Amino acid sequence: MPNPIAFLMLAIWPLVAMALFGRFKADRALVWTMMMGYLLLPEPPAVFDLPLMPPLGKHNIPALAAFMIALWRYGYDGPLLPTSWVAKILILTFVLSPIMTVLTNDEPVFFGQVGLPGLAVKDALALILQQFLLVLPFLLARQFLASGGAQRELLMALMIGGLFYSLLMLIEMRLSPQLNLWVYGYYQHLFGQSIRFGGYRPVVFLYHGIWVAFFCMTSVVSAYALWRMDTQSNRWKFLAAALYLTMILFLAKSLGALIFVVMLVPMVVLLGPVTQIKVAIVIGSLAVAYPVLKGANLVPQDRLLNAAASIDADRAASLEFRFDNEQTLLDRAYIKPVFGWGSWGRNHILDPVSGNILTVTDGRWIIVIGVYGWVGFLAEFGLLVWPLVLLWRESIAQRDKPVSPLIAPLSLILAINIFDMLPNATLTPLTWLIAGALMGYAEQLRAERLKLQKYVSTLKWQSIL
Repeated sequence: MPNPIAFLMLAIWPLVAMALFGRFKADRALVWTMMMGYLLLPEPPAVFDLPLMPPLGKHNIPALAAFMIALWRYGYDGPLLPTSWVAKILILTFVLSPIMTVLTNDEPVFFGQVGLPGLAVKDALALILQQFLLVLPFLLARQFLASGGAQRELLMALMIGGLFYSLLMLIEMRLSPQLNLWVYGYYQHLFGQSIRFGGYRPVVFLYHGIWVAFFCMTSVVSAYALWRMDTQSNRWKFLAAALYLTMILFLAKSLGALIFVVMLVPMVVLLGPVTQIKVAIVIGSLAVAYPVLKGANLVPQDRLLNAAASIDADRAASLEFRFDNEQTLLDRAYIKPVFGWGSWGRNHILDPVSGNILTVTDGRWIIVIGVYGWVGFLAEFGLLVWPLVLLWRESIAQRDKPVSPLIAPLSLILAINIFDMLPNATLTPLTWLIAGALMGYAEQLRAERLKLQKYVSTLKWQSIL
């Protein structure tokens, strides 16, 4: 169980956020409030579980603190919701669809002798608040991280955060994952899953070694992007950081993150910004289409299993286990396909005697479809992909005005994060932060284009008159 230090860290984080907002500009303060909270605060079960509230922990306390402080210091310039009507619908659906989930799940569910209660009004209130806190980093980033300077701040933070975390990763590679136990008094996942290829996969203060490797991958991509775009004398420092972080990622022993970095780094180094955005849309669209392809038996599972087996038999067995669980959970989700089963584990299969959960939800997509149905899935994944679509649309509409090169690597990082949510539940506050920054920039481009069109139209009418 978590020790007092874990709860103390969560309790004082609003004070940390206040200090950051008092010292830095809003964009830098927001980035580092969220980044440091994600990297340093303890994972659940270290949460404050208050009545009629979702659990408050590392994934929502930093965002809630940043929101309150930013509202107090700066106000909120402009509407809270995006200007795009599609994005408005997606956000409102994302936050409010739990109402329909609760209304369609008021009956108890039984597995032999074991039963789960029906959902009530209090569950709807808690789920709505949980969804709002989940999307809050997106809304904050849309407001404060839309400019090119803020985007660079985000890339720099990803790189610097990776450099700092690499020191902790090296400790755990040598001594085994123990930092969370030493500092917070508990181990946040199964220790056996940290043993890979005769060594240890670091976990540090995140949920799993996969999360650590994925974050390290984003640091690598950010470092290479900064190296490519920087024209100053410190360019070689970015290259040195990129090479060092690449070595750390290799030592982290996560095959998925290594595949992603092999895919993304050449794109970041060689392709133009618009092409990178197009590739990002393709990757994100494949992730959204995956459940449909899975349900239609169009996913080449045998081919993927054979490819995994050629690399490592254990990885092939793990992948097969995931595929089997996905199918079982998808079959259950089809019983309530529109708004899902709701909370309390109703989306799972339970042992009819012991009540133990027999299924495992690895991928974020199957969790969302099981809990909130297809409506919730399309709202969440659609909201993450939509900024990429808007960026592509504006880049096409303003061919004579190049888009900021800073958004291209962020677009690829976001897209590959969405894709990684198929095998893993790697939706983090940083995911929402990047998506919100891209949404804000896309809206900024559209506002400038419409303003220019209005100005040109006015000039034409004046010339006619």
